[in-house]
Amino acid sequence: MKNKIIIIGSGFGGLSAAIHLAAKGYEVTIFEKNSKLGGKAGEIVEQGFRFDTGPTLLTMPFVLENLFNVGNFNINDFISIKSKDIVTKYFFNDGTNFYQYFNRDRLLLEFEKVCPNSSAEFIKFINYSKKIYDLTAELFLFQPFLEIKNILQLKSLKTLFKINRIDPFRTVHNANNGFFKDKKFVQLFDRFATYNGSNPFKAPATLNIIPFVEFEFGGYFVEGGIYRIINALEKIAQKLEVKIYKSSNVEKILVKNQKVEGILIDGEKFDAQIIISNSDLFNTYKLLIGDVKNSEANKYIKQELSTSAIIFYWGVSTNSENLEMDNILFSEDYQKEFHQLFDQKVVPNDPTIHIHISSKKNFLDAPKGFENWYVMINAPSINKQNFDIEEIRERVLQKIKKMTKIDLSNKIVFEKFKTPLMLEEETSGLYGSLYGPSHNRFYSAFLRQRNKSSVIDGLYFCGGTVHPGGGIPLAILSGKIVSEIVDKNLR
Repeated sequence: MKNKIIIIGSGFGGLSAAIHLAAKGYEVTIFEKNSKLGGKAGEIVEQGFRFDTGPTLLTMPFVLENLFNVGNFNINDFISIKSKDIVTKYFFNDGTNFYQYFNRDRLLLEFEKVCPNSSAEFIKFINYSKKIYDLTAELFLFQPFLEIKNILQLKSLKTLFKINRIDPFRTVHNANNGFFKDKKFVQLFDRFATYNGSNPFKAPATLNIIPFVEFEFGGYFVEGGIYRIINALEKIAQKLEVKIYKSSNVEKILVKNQKVEGILIDGEKFDAQIIISNSDLFNTYKLLIGDVKNSEANKYIKQELSTSAIIFYWGVSTNSENLEMDNILFSEDYQKEFHQLFDQKVVPNDPTIHIHISSKKNFLDAPKGFENWYVMINAPSINKQNFDIEEIRERVLQKIKKMTKIDLSNKIVFEKFKTPLMLEEETSGLYGSLYGPSHNRFYSAFLRQRNKSSVIDGLYFCGGTVHPGGGIPLAILSGKIVSEIVDKNLR
């Protein structure tokens, strides 16, 4: 065995880093403060209902498959991934419904059903989105960014010299408004900026890479729920001899002469040559190191944070026929919604609602005759607000009744919820932010925290708040990237 490596946190990024490094022969130990692994990707199992608490949709499944291959494991021996025929059903305020089919022919017919000639607009848009993906994926997603060797690669130089083609100088909304005449489709494609907690009216159109990924590669669900991925990754980490300690809250990262020495848990020191933090970047500096004066932490705190969320987990006595596994109920005034989220820092009066019902496909997630509703709205990061959960709950119920004709007021038999305050406490995300800094400036991708600390030797980062970003595939890629940097530096 070579070199002791400690990983703080066990989200997708931390587990990915552990598996990659253990497969290379390194001695890896994970310390997780909660009683279960997974970070934001948790689950609730009570009274016959099961809910994923965090991510509900899997995209880019090949990224996950590659992670299993690292240790010579076959993903099909651990989990079963299924493609969704209908990725999402959209509800608009004028009564229009739009089904996002994975099958391209059915999808184009659906565009035409809503608005004549819009299928041709979509084809132009998705070809534009593909160009952004082709130019940026290798540089921004699959390798360490801002490493001079990577920047000087021919393909990277071509991307940087063709920067206008990745569309960073206009907003997501402005770009989408140029492609689609029907404002409903502008709103639909604006929504993808929220996948990393950003504002489509401010974020650069480079983020239009996101719809290409979902429309081209599809959306997937896991039999038994997203948390089965965490279970599977825990098993293969253990097979690779990764040591895992749960309910182990790291009190301090020990640093001497700007170099890590180890960590402190309940007064006991654990030595390490390398520490990888899968915790929020600012939390790492503020709470674990106690130093918020360095340039990395200061740069982070000055950036506008991504959104947080309010999530209701409802067990309901109904079998909804007009809902799919994933449903979006749009707000009437999208620009106002984001103004309230980012500028006024309040929960929107008319929030867009995401309803995920995993029992539509995973029948054991709810008793017969019942459904498990994961109901999420975007919320601002914490800024001294009073989140009146009862008032917000009523607002959400009324909107669901109005747009879907389903009255849940007397049908909720099980209920839990999460607020930004609870998310901050459980996940250590600064002010409840889900993705760290937002991408609300045209150069934000160039400012995202690198995976290696520039001020403390031996300190590294992975997860949704650092390069390459949030979401299951990107968090997994962050673990891969940090493992490559660590391996290179140790060698």
